[in-house]
Amino acid sequence: MSEETEGTAEAARRPINLKVIGVAVALVAIIAGAVYGAFRFVEDERARNLQAWQVRLGIVADSRSAAVNEWIEQNYATLRELAENASLQLYMTELALAEGDADEITDEAAQASYLRNLLVATAERAGFKPPATAGEIDANVEPVGTAGLGLVDASGRPIVSTPSMPPLTGKIRTAAARALEGEPAFIDIHMGPSNLPTIGFVLPVFAVQDDSEGAQGIGAVVGLRIVDRNLFERLQQPGAVEETAETLLVRTAGGTVEYLSPLADGTPTLKRALAADTPDLAAAYALEKPGGFAIKRDYAGTEVLVSSRPVANLPWVLVRKISRAEALAETDTRLQTLLVVFILIIVGVTVTIVAVWRHGSSLRATQAAENFRVAAERMGNLSKFMRVVTNSQPTHIVAVAGDTKYTFANEPAARDAGITTDDMLGKTMAAVVGPVKAKAYAEVNDRVLKTFAEDEDVDTARESQFHTFGEGEDVEVIRSDHIPLRGDRDHPPAVLMVLDDMTELTRERRRSEQMLRQLIDTLVSVVDRRDPFSADHSSRVAEVARCIAEEMDLPALEVRTVDIAGSLMSLGKIFVPPEVLTKDGDLTPEERQMLAGSHLVSADLLERVPFEGPVVDTIRQMGETWDGTGPLELAGEDILRTARILAVTNAFVAMTSARAYRDAMTFERASEVLLGDAGTRFDRKPVSALINYLENRGGMDRWAHFRQPPETAGT
Repeated sequence: MSEETEGTAEAARRPINLKVIGVAVALVAIIAGAVYGAFRFVEDERARNLQAWQVRLGIVADSRSAAVNEWIEQNYATLRELAENASLQLYMTELALAEGDADEITDEAAQASYLRNLLVATAERAGFKPPATAGEIDANVEPVGTAGLGLVDASGRPIVSTPSMPPLTGKIRTAAARALEGEPAFIDIHMGPSNLPTIGFVLPVFAVQDDSEGAQGIGAVVGLRIVDRNLFERLQQPGAVEETAETLLVRTAGGTVEYLSPLADGTPTLKRALAADTPDLAAAYALEKPGGFAIKRDYAGTEVLVSSRPVANLPWVLVRKISRAEALAETDTRLQTLLVVFILIIVGVTVTIVAVWRHGSSLRATQAAENFRVAAERMGNLSKFMRVVTNSQPTHIVAVAGDTKYTFANEPAARDAGITTDDMLGKTMAAVVGPVKAKAYAEVNDRVLKTFAEDEDVDTARESQFHTFGEGEDVEVIRSDHIPLRGDRDHPPAVLMVLDDMTELTRERRRSEQMLRQLIDTLVSVVDRRDPFSADHSSRVAEVARCIAEEMDLPALEVRTVDIAGSLMSLGKIFVPPEVLTKDGDLTPEERQMLAGSHLVSADLLERVPFEGPVVDTIRQMGETWDGTGPLELAGEDILRTARILAVTNAFVAMTSARAYRDAMTFERASEVLLGDAGTRFDRKPVSALINYLENRGGMDRWAHFRQPPETAGT
């Protein structure tokens, strides 16, 4: 063959080779994209499951933290009952007036005996006593004090106590000194004289009538108790079935993490401490970021999912954990199986495509048709295989065309509908799931198909929605993912729907919100009892603030924020002496400053409570003025909108509420005052919203009872 002939043949073959190379490159790109998509899908599923566990652990941590706070409050309530006992206050007052000389007290022996009996009875009832021991032998040796109740005078000297009360040394004396300054004190868990975990509480005792000392205590009630199962049983979540789930209490001690509660491996209280810089230590992470969620390692080195919550007003953090192996075992197995299946499908499809292409390029048209038939059979088998895979998933997976008719359904979806998968195909959603659900799903599907038709981008068109069906206890919450599917000559465009039932998780969250609301109502009632002249003030402020926020068409989160902030803004009044709260006039400048700054005390008390909205900052900024002359010197839009609403509401309720020592201001006059201060003290927007609600929304009739005198209010 001549060189010219060989060159011509080579030139003829070159285009064919380039085409083969192009097809091969395209095929490799498709395979790589499919593999990447499979891995991405698996990772998204794993992230979604981790998020669900974060919600579950957070709900349990919230409920257990509330139970621990309840136990702490019960102990303070026992001491508060003693500190407010009239006989005890009278005795302590006489002792303070006598400068600690017991001989100057009227019938001192009888009073001291009564107080001792009162302490013994209270300690026996409330658990401030040593643990019961078996086989005690009588002896003349005085047992070491371990727990009990006691009283100290203004100098910190003991007065009377229960027989088992240990001496006032070290931590106890320091806490008593703090209480004498007017602040409740807490003695953290420590090993007591009996080598048992011990905790203490101290409350100040105030004089019956004290015009000079203010909040200074004339004595203190000291309570020590052994930390027993009454606290630790509260860490156990009722109804929990997980084998490795555990709830712990931890704290920081220097450079270590101390475990305050018994551990699942049998370690007793305060017998386990680990370095805070231990790599990936779950407890150290919880102390560093209370309220966070992560995958760390527990005290035994096991990889765990961990979430935490701070314990209010205490240096403790509550940790809820579960081993990663138990939490994600089912998910990991399912996703690994799914990934393998996807890879096998991709390989199978690739092999099929290559086989069809090779046969189609080398055989006649009839042979190519036969090859296509074989490929169709293989694809049918792959479709059956895909059905097996989707049937193994717990979620409902269906495909719905634009006319709402099913083109695919897995067995869980059919089983829930009470029919077979074959019977579902061709039926409308309304016929299977009912008109209400069908309408909600169809609206989302219509948007997805419309968006997909415009740009054919799956990620842009897909949507995720939460749907709520029913009311009351029968409410059902469904999370739906809607993914567009391209159509072909045999099938119209459709939407792949993945439906997850989120009803139980939603119910748990609502229970947590109800618990928070009940706790808020309890705190409000405590303040109302201490301040009878302004009873119901907080609840009225919350009600009016909520109406103003809704009138301004604010987001739901801001409406809830002003509601909760209004309810809790007076919490700081628990530190204002009762005689100041009940004064009907002639307040001293110091007393006025104490009352005016009580909302800042409220904000400090609530600083570490994890509210959903900016509740604490709203309370802290409610005393700011529009012109910047407030205590924090914030002005205009720099003040939170919720705080501006609360400032207007607080002033309005104060002016229009009757008091025992004055009549209420009319709504018209209160509106004039607010308008006069708008632009200097108050923001004009909430003032205008309030006046509009009063005049056009029935506000005057709704809040007419504000103007009734305290003795008849609410009747």
